[in-house]
Amino acid sequence: MTYELYYWPGIQGRGEFVRLALEEGGASYRDIAAVPGAHGGVPAILRMLEARGERRPPFAVPVLKAGRTLIAQTPNILLYLGGRLGLAPGDERGKLWTHQLTLTALDLYVEIFATHHPLGDGYAYEEQKAAARRRTRDFLKVRLPKFCGYFERVLERNRSHRPWMVAARVSYADLTLAQLIAGLTYAFPRATARTLRKRPRLAALHDAVFARPRIARYAASGRRRPFNNEDLFRHYPELDR
Repeated sequence: MTYELYYWPGIQGRGEFVRLALEEGGASYRDIAAVPGAHGGVPAILRMLEARGERRPPFAVPVLKAGRTLIAQTPNILLYLGGRLGLAPGDERGKLWTHQLTLTALDLYVEIFATHHPLGDGYAYEEQKAAARRRTRDFLKVRLPKFCGYFERVLERNRSHRPWMVAARVSYADLTLAQLIAGLTYAFPRATARTLRKRPRLAALHDAVFARPRIARYAASGRRRPFNNEDLFRHYPELDR
């Protein structure tokens, strides 16, 4: 099967978690955002689904097309791909644990957005700088260490299968967490470096994921979009304290 991934062009965003799973799993897929003139296919596919009376239309992208099946919501797509691409254990407890870790990591992802847009994305960053500084101080002091400390403990308890969180092989939860660490390093290089110095297993997981042959080839291919300040991970030096 050749999958089709629909997401906004020009940014990594939530679509990047899906791309990493597709790349690591060796899947054949078309990234519609990379098709010239497609404009990500996003408005087009959502309008098309509404027009044809799709009984189960997605609310927003990313959307994965697998044959005649449309799957939306990042963790839902990863759950679907996990078993098919060998990125999750086969037993029920292992599947649930992998998904639980991924959902927890994506909770952190949402909190990262709130550092620079605490009043919502209807306002420009410049309109909410004071609130952003206050929110970011709390995030870097309290929330980021709490999340990172939790994941470090998970890695410690799976130490017989280091550097992974779930079992003896990489899972989509590992890919998701590595992408978060990469984004945090872009957004808050100073604060993230301090955090990772105290949590070496997290740093090792990130390095192990991006050293994997398929992921390394993808990162070097030019197809992986660079982080930028139109995305969820944004670097504002005044926030990185």
